[in-house]
Amino acid sequence: KEVELIEGHAMLDHVHLVMSVPPKYSIAMVVGYLKGKSAIHIHRKIHGMKKGFTGKHFWSRGYCVSTVGLDEEMIRAYVKDQEHLDKQEELDFTPDPDN
Repeated sequence: KEVELIEGHAMLDHVHLVMSVPPKYSIAMVVGYLKGKSAIHIHRKIHGMKKGFTGKHFWSRGYCVSTVGLDEEMIRAYVKDQEHLDKQEELDFTPDPDN
């Protein structure tokens, strides 16, 4: 209830989120909660499963966390533009045939 989603963008194989999390909650607990609830929702909506999620995995085990202070606007812009930036990097990448 006290965790605020400020910015978010879903990619094909990962998600970028900017969130405000009160210090009384551990980041691991918040991420675990989000992964668990979203996986159940996805299994129900997309796979039509009502129960029997034991042993099924949607998200990978890891995650990356960074704290934001004065650069919050820059981080929010990064999250918004990440898909475009990733596609641009793919276009700019030219393999070296000699390597």
